[in-house]
Amino acid sequence: MSIAASLIEDSKTSSKIRKIVGFASGGIFIDGYILIMIGIALVTAAPALSMNETWIGLEAIASLVGMFFGGLIGGYLSDFVGRKKMYIIDLLIMLVSSLAIFIVQSPFEFFITRLIMGVAIGADYPISMALVTEFTPKKHRGVLNGAVITIWNVGAIVASAIGFYMLSWGPDSWRWMLGSSAVFCIILLIGRWDTPESPRWLASKGRVDEALLIAKKIWGDNVTIEDLQEDQKNKASFAKLFKKEYLGRLVFVITLWSIINIPQYAMYSFGPQILQALGLAEGNQWIWGYAALTLFLLLGCFPALRLVETVGRRPLAVWGYLLLTIPLLVLGFLPEGTGMIAVICFAVYALFNGGPNILTAVYPLELFPTEIRGSAFGFATAITRLSSAVGTYLVPVALLKIGVNQTMIWAAVLCFIGFLVALVWAPETKRKTLQETSSPGKTLRSI
Repeated sequence: MSIAASLIEDSKTSSKIRKIVGFASGGIFIDGYILIMIGIALVTAAPALSMNETWIGLEAIASLVGMFFGGLIGGYLSDFVGRKKMYIIDLLIMLVSSLAIFIVQSPFEFFITRLIMGVAIGADYPISMALVTEFTPKKHRGVLNGAVITIWNVGAIVASAIGFYMLSWGPDSWRWMLGSSAVFCIILLIGRWDTPESPRWLASKGRVDEALLIAKKIWGDNVTIEDLQEDQKNKASFAKLFKKEYLGRLVFVITLWSIINIPQYAMYSFGPQILQALGLAEGNQWIWGYAALTLFLLLGCFPALRLVETVGRRPLAVWGYLLLTIPLLVLGFLPEGTGMIAVICFAVYALFNGGPNILTAVYPLELFPTEIRGSAFGFATAITRLSSAVGTYLVPVALLKIGVNQTMIWAAVLCFIGFLVALVWAPETKRKTLQETSSPGKTLRSI
């Protein structure tokens, strides 16, 4: 690596970069907000719109299905037409679909608004995360990418608080619950409006003068094109993801991300039913267990944000998935009537979830070059949301067919597979430049 190439990678995280990171996290906040809010909103929306059980299930997964298509489309478009354009467009779509809930009159219309919202959020993931990665220096890249993904849990907690409060607003409270995301969209739209285009993306397209103009405003007048590490014109190519040098990385990223998402989404969606089945059925005991799960999913991210830059990515992945296996196994062998032990296991699972969770925003962005970074993250987002939707759908079926204990054991097996995958393939990308981590000439373990 040249001396020039180290200028940006070794820079400090300025207030301009912090602003970019802050507003980039807004889309992930809205994701957590709407995915949790929908469960609360359906309490009043289902009777108001005369939904049967089929429609209720469809409404619950509409946004996840939308995110599948949004991830595929948004990631590619951000590589093709630019980060900034898509960064604003997807937020405008979120705003319109949030407001559209006020005119919904049927389950079908409800489904369409949630589907469109999901498309916009799915698109925002690769766009926002690519921007954060391309503006942050190597020594802070892991913690800042992890911090952005952590905001999902903040959105979930805020949605729970606002949603339960709005339940008392009457039979139309669901409109206000789901429409409230428009407030956050407007705030984000204002904050994102003057976000600059990624200089790395501009340089990768051969637009050197534009790239240098923005880079000098962010990092100072000493920046040269060599600092951006992209001095050749490269075309965005979705097919490039499936070539030999990147296919293995794509499979690795999707496997680990899916394994962390399936039990997490299941816990969020069916935590009350699981806790009640484990012995917290009396009164509102399950509410405290669910609150503990939600809170500890957030708290578990904080130590992980430090460890990702001190201990490193690989140990966080290997030990993270192994430790997740333990509380799920205990849940699998718990006898009836041990509800408080179940709450403790939920809390421990949530704490250990932090490391693997933030790595879903680190590995997919560091292992691919600028010209396909958005496409890679978008494709991974799409596939993992599809697997999450399938997993979420199967949880109530599993609870009914094989019982809560066997369901938890299968979740433990899934996490143990994640441990094996990380043990064999997880690379160490800590404190390395994007040029080093995304080089096509290396295998995962040689990075």
